[in-house]
Amino acid sequence: MGQLEQEKLWQRRMSKKAWIVWGGWFLVVALSVFCWNLMTENTLWVFVYDAPEQAADLLSRMLPPRWGYINSLYGALWDTLNIATLGTLLGIIIAFPVAFFAAHNTTPSVRFVRPIALFIIVTSRSINSLIWALLLVAILGPGILAGILAIALRSIGFVSKLLYEGIEEINPVSVEAVSATGASRMQVIDYAIIPQILPSFLGISLFRWDINIRESTILGLVGAGGIGLQLQHSMNTLAWPQVSLIVVVILGTVIVSEAISAKVRKMII
Repeated sequence: MGQLEQEKLWQRRMSKKAWIVWGGWFLVVALSVFCWNLMTENTLWVFVYDAPEQAADLLSRMLPPRWGYINSLYGALWDTLNIATLGTLLGIIIAFPVAFFAAHNTTPSVRFVRPIALFIIVTSRSINSLIWALLLVAILGPGILAGILAIALRSIGFVSKLLYEGIEEINPVSVEAVSATGASRMQVIDYAIIPQILPSFLGISLFRWDINIRESTILGLVGAGGIGLQLQHSMNTLAWPQVSLIVVVILGTVIVSEAISAKVRKMII
C-alpha cells in the first residue's frame, strides 16, 4: 500500500507549473526561429553552399607558411607584448582604487562615490578594446600608445569588478580586530583588507594580462600597432603565406603566455 502511495498519480490535466514550463520552452523556440529568419533574411545561400570549396582554396594558398617572413615580425610581436603588458599595468593601477571605491565596506560614500566607481566599471566593461582603439586612434593617431590606452581602459572594469566583489567578501573579523586597536582607515586597509585580497588580486591581474595578449594581437587592424598591423597589411596584399605565418606566431604567443600565466597563478594562489 505504501509503495502504491509513492507512485505518481495520473492526472487528467497538466498542473499550472507544467503549463508555465511548456509555455516558456515554446516562447524560446519561437523567438529562436524568429531571430534566425531575421538574421538570414538577406543571406545569399549560394555563397554558403560554396563556402567549403572557397575555404579549401584559401587554405591551399596559405600553405606552406612563408617562414622567411618571420624576421619581419619580431618588432611587431615585441610591440604587441608591450601593448598587452603596459596596458594591463596601467589598467591595474587605476582599477585598484576604483575597486575600493566601489565596494560597500570600503567606499568613502555609498551615495556619491560608489555610483561613480560603478559607472566607471560598467563603462569600461561595456566597450570592447577594439572600439576603444578605434576612438583613441581617431584622437591620438595610429601607434602603440592608442593600443596601450585601449587595453588599459578595457582592463579597468574587468579587474575592478572582480576585485571589489572580493573586497566585499572578506572576513570582517580581521577588520574588527585591527579597528579595535585604534588603527586609522588606511591602516585597516593595509593590515586587514589587502592581505586577504592580495592573492586574488595578483591572480586576477595575471588572468587579465593573459586575455590582453589575445586582444592586443588584433588592435593593429584599426591602426593601434602590434602584429595585427602586419596581419592587415598581408591580407590587403593577398600575401596568404604571410598570413598563415602570422596566425602561427599569434597562436604560439598565446599558448606561451597562457602557460606562463597559469604557472605563476599556481605559485601565487
